[in-house]
Amino acid sequence: MHANSEGVEDEPVLKDWMLKRNCSVSPKQFLVFYVSLCVVSLSVALTVVLWGAWLVLPFTGLDLLVVGVAFVIYARHAVDYEYIRLCEHRLVIERVSADRVSQFEFNPRWVRVEPGATPRDRITLHSAGQSVTIGQHLAWHLRAQFANELRSWLRRCA
Repeated sequence: MHANSEGVEDEPVLKDWMLKRNCSVSPKQFLVFYVSLCVVSLSVALTVVLWGAWLVLPFTGLDLLVVGVAFVIYARHAVDYEYIRLCEHRLVIERVSADRVSQFEFNPRWVRVEPGATPRDRITLHSAGQSVTIGQHLAWHLRAQFANELRSWLRRCA
């Protein structure tokens, strides 16, 4: 099931899909926003410290630390995606989540596509006793439509 990518580039791609998060802000934009948030918060905190309320500064630091951790978690997953590539003799699924890259390969003639029991469930691909779920970044109301489209393209390889 797991594949190395040898030969994938040599084979013509019949259809490919890129399923990724709909992120309105890039990690770089988040960094600029966080730095500006730090500058404004620390300016206000230092002004209040000058008036004698020194206890504001540690809480501002704690607040910025918590927000920074949340931003790092968001930024690590902001560019996650699933890339599905259908060739005549192989179906390759490449999944990137944070710093992990996993790749799965199936024979497209043997793949069975199962949409989830509910529209919010992900799509499962079964082949030769192996299975993988896809569609994590696909809007839930589009999953059944995507499953039908994938099924249609897989039939062309049969």
